[in-house]
Order: sequence, then C-alpha cells, then structure tokens
Amino acid sequence: MIRVNLLPHREEKRKARRTQFYAMSGMVVVLAALIWLFGFLTIGRWIGTQDEKNEFLKKEIEVLDKDIAEIKRLKEQTETMLARNRVIESLQATRSEAVHLFTELARQVPEGIYLRSVKQTGRKIALNGFAQANARVSELMQKLDASPLLERPVLIEIRSAAVGGRRLSEFNLTIDITQQTATTDKKDVKAGVKS
Repeated sequence: MIRVNLLPHREEKRKARRTQFYAMSGMVVVLAALIWLFGFLTIGRWIGTQDEKNEFLKKEIEVLDKDIAEIKRLKEQTETMLARNRVIESLQATRSEAVHLFTELARQVPEGIYLRSVKQTGRKIALNGFAQANARVSELMQKLDASPLLERPVLIEIRSAAVGGRRLSEFNLTIDITQQTATTDKKDVKAGVKS
C-alpha cells in the first residue's frame, strides 16, 4: 500500500491560500484607495469648477447691479427732464393764450355790448359788462358757444342798471377756454412759416 503524506501538501495549500487572501486583501485595499482617491479628486474638481462659476456669477451680478443703478439714475434724470419739458411746453402753449383770447373776444362781442372786466381763473373766464338789450347778451352767448377757442358760456346774472342816464343791462357770465389753444398756436406758427 502506498502511503501519501498529505499534510505538507495541505500546509502548502493553506499557505498559498493565505498568501492569495493577503494579496487579494491588499489589492482590494489598494483598489478601494484608488477609487476613494479618484472620487475625492473628481468631487474636488467639480467643487473647484462650481466655485469658479459662482465667482464668475458674483462678478457678473456686481456688474449688473452697477448697470441697474446707472439705469435707475438715468430714468430719474429722464423723468426730471420730461417733467421740465412738460412745464416748458405748457408755458409755451399758454404763452399766447391771452392774445388769442382777446382777439377771439373782439371778434365775438356784438355791437351794443361793452365789457367792463375780463378775469381769468385757471381755464375759466368771468366776463362783466353792459348790454343795450338782453337780446345782445343772448347773441354774445351764442357767438361764444360757436367759437373754437371758447365753450360753455354760463349766464350768472343779468340786471337792469342806469349808466350815464341810460338804461342798460348789466351782465355777468363765465366761459371756458378749450384745450385747442395749443394746437391753434402750432397751426398759426406753421402758417406763418409757410407764408
């Protein structure tokens, strides 16, 4: 019978397995370390890239904030200039209003009417005067209502009065100035330029 001693063979296999186990454990540890290092470097690179993006965005936001502040300042200046321009335009529009008013009154006042006072308050004009007859006051109101510069005549009071030994009708009425005065001024200016 053949005797085979399996003990050294088993011992060698155990040593080989142990060596293999240690080698595999070492490889797993090295592989885990490499994976951890790769993950750490990758995440660090992502964080660095994101930090660069955030820094870029902060700089751009600062630039945009400065631009917004400049735009607000320019809007305020523009509003101020437009307000001044509107004031100047309204002054220019009403500059010749008195001339147009008196010209229109001279055209519209019929014979037999004598104006004693003309008083303007805002867009309203109060007329006070004398008429030879009540019909003349009615005619005046009709002409004022038909005028392109004046509108809505309202008779406040009419009463009999003695002036210089004559019997006259004293009247008070109000009329409104239309907003067409500014456009009429522009038309007059254009007509003056063409002629």
